[in-house]
Amino acid sequence: MRFASDNTSGAAPEVMAAIQRANAGYERSYGADAAMERVTALVREIFEAPEAEVRLVATGTAANALAIATHCPPWGAVFCHTHAHVAEDECGAPEFYSGAKLVLVPGAQGRITPETFATALATTGEGGVHGVQRGMLSLTNVTEAGTVYTPAEIAALTAMAKAKGIPCHLDGARFANALVATGATPAEMTWKAGIDVLSLGGTKNGCLGVEGVVLFNPEKAWELELRRKRGGHLFSKHRFLSAQMEAYLADGLWLRLAARANAMGQRLADGLRDRQAHVPEFPANMLFPEWAAGTHARLEAAGAVYYRFPAPEGRERARLVASWSTTEADVDSFLDAF
Repeated sequence: MRFASDNTSGAAPEVMAAIQRANAGYERSYGADAAMERVTALVREIFEAPEAEVRLVATGTAANALAIATHCPPWGAVFCHTHAHVAEDECGAPEFYSGAKLVLVPGAQGRITPETFATALATTGEGGVHGVQRGMLSLTNVTEAGTVYTPAEIAALTAMAKAKGIPCHLDGARFANALVATGATPAEMTWKAGIDVLSLGGTKNGCLGVEGVVLFNPEKAWELELRRKRGGHLFSKHRFLSAQMEAYLADGLWLRLAARANAMGQRLADGLRDRQAHVPEFPANMLFPEWAAGTHARLEAAGAVYYRFPAPEGRERARLVASWSTTEADVDSFLDAF
């Protein structure tokens, strides 16, 4: 009954088998392996982007920080949600790698709105040499509140950014979950909606440890190469990253794993609602239920693991995340303990 994070799950058998196959024999290093060529071809096909470039790193923090640094100058402002992962959970890595300043933009349920973004754009970059300039927009999908942006919502925000001449980044640590939740295609969620660079998550959704930086502007590829190397994120035995990403993307595995996680999240939410817990609407695999005081103690005594969140007096609130490996038995055991 572990619902603390999809980071806590293991790797999918298909991914582990691919790593084992990659361990045989010898292969070129530093990203020159044959599997990386196949990964690039897969990304181009899946995203309907024949000129896209993809580079692999081991962590989401590296993917986000390098993507931002490659697109934003050190005197720039990176507009992101107040509770975005890049703002609250990456120890200043985006600022460290880029030199830029994060400008926090509010919005209900983890999403920037056109209204809040318009205010941020209007109050940034107007102070001449004394202030940071407009540099970049960074969105997160699935958001830290468990909500998602639709392609139309992304397009509305990126259009505002492009009107000011700034590029757009999508933090897709749970990108596959957002695709499944919205029914959008990878292209519709990214470059067709105005996204210039994507952090393509793998670790939370069945990989051992790999994330992709997908560039829809191939002219940025060499700069990303240099930044990845200079930042210490270019793997010598790169084939083990490539093997994971190839297995993940091949034959739709990544979407099947995300669909399973989303379905288990929905099963959990339905069961909690049947037991009079309040569960706000959520489309993917992360939910924030609220229930009566004393429930935490009962669930934790039964072995449930999840995150507690502040709640109104007399109530309790939690964050529950279903992973690709969550089973119906896991969910039903939690509900029985509830």
